[in-house]
Amino acid sequence: GIPVVIAVNMMDVVNKRGDQIDLARLGKELGCEVVGISALRGKGIIEVAQRAVTLAQTGKGTPCAHRFDAKVEAALAAIGAKLKPEIPQEQKRFYTIKLFERDEKIVGQLKTIPNVEPIIAEVETELDDDSESIITSARYTYIASLIKDSQRKKNKEKLTTSDQIDQIVTNRWLALPIFAVVMFLVYYVSVTTVGTFLTDWTNEVLFGEIIPPAVENFLVSINCAPWLQGLILDGIIGGVGAVLGFVPQMFVLFFFLAFLEDSGYMARIAFIMDRIFRKFGLSGKSFIPILIGTGCGVPGIMASRTIENERDRRMTIITTTFIPCGAKLPIIALIAGALFGGTWWVAPSAYFLGIAAIIVSGIILKKTKMFAGNPAPFVMELPAYHWPALTNVFRSMWERGSSFIKKAGTIILLSSIFVWLTSNFGVVEGKFSLVEDLSDGFLAVLGNVFAWLFKPLGWGTWQAAVATLTGLVAKENVVGTFGIIYGFAEVAEDGVEIWGTLANSFTPLSAYSFLVFNLLCAPCFAAIGAIKREMNNAKWTWFALLYQTGFAYAVSFGVYQLGNLFAGHGFSTGTAIATLLVVLLLYLLFKPYKKSTHSKTVTTFVG
Repeated sequence: GIPVVIAVNMMDVVNKRGDQIDLARLGKELGCEVVGISALRGKGIIEVAQRAVTLAQTGKGTPCAHRFDAKVEAALAAIGAKLKPEIPQEQKRFYTIKLFERDEKIVGQLKTIPNVEPIIAEVETELDDDSESIITSARYTYIASLIKDSQRKKNKEKLTTSDQIDQIVTNRWLALPIFAVVMFLVYYVSVTTVGTFLTDWTNEVLFGEIIPPAVENFLVSINCAPWLQGLILDGIIGGVGAVLGFVPQMFVLFFFLAFLEDSGYMARIAFIMDRIFRKFGLSGKSFIPILIGTGCGVPGIMASRTIENERDRRMTIITTTFIPCGAKLPIIALIAGALFGGTWWVAPSAYFLGIAAIIVSGIILKKTKMFAGNPAPFVMELPAYHWPALTNVFRSMWERGSSFIKKAGTIILLSSIFVWLTSNFGVVEGKFSLVEDLSDGFLAVLGNVFAWLFKPLGWGTWQAAVATLTGLVAKENVVGTFGIIYGFAEVAEDGVEIWGTLANSFTPLSAYSFLVFNLLCAPCFAAIGAIKREMNNAKWTWFALLYQTGFAYAVSFGVYQLGNLFAGHGFSTGTAIATLLVVLLLYLLFKPYKKSTHSKTVTTFVG
């Protein structure tokens, strides 16, 4: 076999608890060297690396120490005898066990497949279990014996601190309320309190009193052309500055998320959500990409590769971008600050809306032929709770936040230049020229082409339409576009001027409808590219984008039309359609699931 050195991590935790692990005995039982390390504190890392190098240089392999039950070993020997010489001697046991388990991937690799079914069936009959479970059970029994022989606990009966916390945090009735409170506080502090103070300073001072006047004075001193001054001040600084103004809020949010992840709490959330998801035919494995997607949707979509079930994987790809990513935070902060006066519930509701959209979509999609079937099994290790290393927290915060800043200097910069040029230039009286009224610009013409589509949602203006369209390039562009069109950079400041400017286009209800649509609709180009790569099929990609946009439109439509009804504006045609949509949604939610055939066949689009 291959030379093996086993590194037992977290030995510092073992010593802190007063427990003991007999590494020498463990090594003897496993037939290889075992070295204790602490990756967090950097202890034992060099030693284990040196031992690995030494063993590799000697070329001495590690023999297989574990043996199964006599009946199983006899069956494995019989299967091994039937294998062709094409299998290397050192890999024969691996292939033998995989054939015994009926592993389809391994069977597919063999040029000739020996007839071993009678051998397997005989053992299954004798042990009254299927072959895969026999192997799994034997391995767990072996692991349990290793732990029993090599580990000594100081307090065998006493629960660890992590176990005591989990009795509350993962409690059947308390887990969800605790999770809701934690995420509410994270978004409330990030967007409404601490994050807002920092953002206000950035908008009012940095991009209000410092940068624009300094740049303007410089441009005037060099006799810069008026149109170029407008491009730099209103386009670049107004657009990019509007987005960068939200960086403090994003860093605060990323800090809290990194803190929760490193502490071990987020792993519990995946476990808790699996318990909930499974009731609706979903898998907790889908929550891992969703969790990653809170930073950026692209790695979240790519994380779906860990899901073996192709149907569940595709469904996860479709729904992952419903969760608010970092790029959507400026939109949330804009609506919460400028149009709701910093109301406490707006920002947290955006996160819970994303979770609800994922669950509802999962239930609906699972009831179609394309996605019907049993959810993928979900197994994960729950790490012990610990105080996060601040270096790790700040590193994670910086990695997520810095990518946002880099995007502001590239994609958002180019988008801001495009928005300013197309909004400030147009054809007036048959001539191409700089326009005095932005409603005469090329961008306004483009916006008016699509504005009617969004009128039933409450925001059928060309400004809102083009902001949504530029958001397809990068979601931050929604805020940057508003910053250019409305002529101010500090779009998140809770000021009368800003409220008065946006109030011409939005009411609180239409603003929330706008927020809902932009949170749930098709993601940015980068995420769309990731969807295309992971789906590896154009028709599946289009299905994902159309579903996301259609779902977003329906939810936004329902929010606005039913909101108008509850606000006392009377019953209209839109209200009737929204009511029918709610009835249809309830039907789809409570419609019985299609029975799974347990077939390995995966429904696919051909193309």
